[in-house]
Amino acid sequence: MQTAQVSVVGAGLAGCEAAWQAARRGLRVSLYEMKPLRFSPAHAAPDFAELVCSNSLRSNQLGNAVGLLKQEMRRLDSLVLAAADECAVPAGKALAVDRVAFARRITETLESHPRIEVRRACIERIPDERPVVLATGPLTDGALAADLQRLLGEEYLYFYDALSPIVYADSVDPEIAFRASRYEEGEGDYVNLPLSRDEYERFLDALIEADTLPLHPFEAALYFEGCLPVEEMARRGRDTLAFGPMKPVGLIDPRTGVRPHAVVQLRQEDKRGLLLGLVGFQTRLRQADQKRVFRGLPGLAEAVFARFGSVHRNTYVNAPRHLNADLSLRAAPGVYLAGQISGVEGYVESAALGLLAGIHVASAARGEEPPLPDEATAHGALLRYLTGADAKRFQPMNVNYGLFPPQEGLPRRLARKDRHERLAARALDRIADYASRVRPPVA
Repeated sequence: MQTAQVSVVGAGLAGCEAAWQAARRGLRVSLYEMKPLRFSPAHAAPDFAELVCSNSLRSNQLGNAVGLLKQEMRRLDSLVLAAADECAVPAGKALAVDRVAFARRITETLESHPRIEVRRACIERIPDERPVVLATGPLTDGALAADLQRLLGEEYLYFYDALSPIVYADSVDPEIAFRASRYEEGEGDYVNLPLSRDEYERFLDALIEADTLPLHPFEAALYFEGCLPVEEMARRGRDTLAFGPMKPVGLIDPRTGVRPHAVVQLRQEDKRGLLLGLVGFQTRLRQADQKRVFRGLPGLAEAVFARFGSVHRNTYVNAPRHLNADLSLRAAPGVYLAGQISGVEGYVESAALGLLAGIHVASAARGEEPPLPDEATAHGALLRYLTGADAKRFQPMNVNYGLFPPQEGLPRRLARKDRHERLAARALDRIADYASRVRPPVA
């Protein structure tokens, strides 16, 4: 009997995970990637799974839904999580990676897989062969995006995703910076720059007055709330940043012994600790203004930028209108969407949908109905949101415990932390059953 074939278009996190899961289940995979023939506005390296917004995969704690999602993915033998764990760098309670080593690890694994054929090519229309997984991400190339738009018969929704600047660690003033993680004793994983009230106010003035790159005249400034540019947050009120990414709670300046009015936290971007990213400082300021404004912060007067912040457009479909529960398009049987283009936000969520798409494609190739994860799991909660949200108001979503069905029998006044731990325990119990049902056959 001939082995089934699937095409996966796009070798970002979702496409890599989909290809890996399908190949593990016996399918021959053609993995299409346009790099290095063509690069999106946000990509610069030829390897697969290039992380462009941040090197953090966010919380590793079960009290946070993304921490639960990662744990579920580990139990489903995720390639992305295996590579992330192997390439992790210090980040407190979060999982952050050396992005170069991470991308290389995934690229080498897929290029060496006997059932995966990598094809470096620009795909400008949806392939006629079925099944096919479209995992082209939030920056889907113009011709392919137009072909998908014609198929769906409507305009895309869109928003802007902003990137934080990265500076060289040795250009940060060690006399001002101190290491600490919020609420943790001893030296922490973050580099902190403390600001007095006057320093904070001067920074706000400079930030608000700085020049930003213009949007195209035909596009509206629609930002995903979890990734607002720092200058947009500053315009919402003088204290917005001090209660947001610059909140000083749980941090004491060792020079003064008191809590500063605000802090800038910098997170390690690579295993050697040579690069530091400004946490929560996504921006669309012009590069000259980024130098001027951010070098005005305490400790960054001599900062050398390894990468400036930038902004790019994210494109996604109206999932509740167009997707079936198995991530296939209602308008095109055999065409599956995975990753951010399907309507989730975040690295981990994108990879999780790639994982599910790979499993679903393999089931369909065997002529079986794909088993779906229980709605009480993080994977199931995401699927439920994508297919059950209000189509008129649909926006991309990170995984969060608000998407989970309530758990019966919990005390009404149970603390949020305890409630989340109960939901996580239930989810891990349910994902174990799902993992047993979708386990790849023994080679």
